[in-house]
Amino acid sequence: MTDKTFKAVVDVVKGMEVHSQVRDFTFVMDEPVASGGSNKGMNPIEALLSALGGCKAIVIQAFAKAHHMNIQKASLTIEGTLDVDGFRGTNPNAKIGLGVIKTTYHIQADNTKEEIEEFIEFVDHTCPVRDTLAHSPELETELIIE
Repeated sequence: MTDKTFKAVVDVVKGMEVHSQVRDFTFVMDEPVASGGSNKGMNPIEALLSALGGCKAIVIQAFAKAHHMNIQKASLTIEGTLDVDGFRGTNPNAKIGLGVIKTTYHIQADNTKEEIEEFIEFVDHTCPVRDTLAHSPELETELIIE
């Protein structure tokens, strides 16, 4: 087994605005004004959906040639359903996280419908972000009080 560790450092900036530092990149997450934020970036659920869509799109690009796919255009729509009553604590029986995540693929290719469907099954099977969501990793917490 060859393990590679990925790392993000997330800092609270002001209000609900947070900055995530990964390698040489920084991106902002925030909540919409209606949710108490300042709308300076996507919220973490949107970032998660974007990560899933981005991962699947990269798998398409990385493996299309090897699978003899002649894709002219590909885009993905990722939707997640969240019962906000769970997050807000107003319904103790509601799930706190996303209950459903749906991916809609928009593919333009010179392949048969069967070839495209088989390739999309491969994409879903190969995407590390999808696998992480489908098969939860161990989650550990460490606290350092400074």
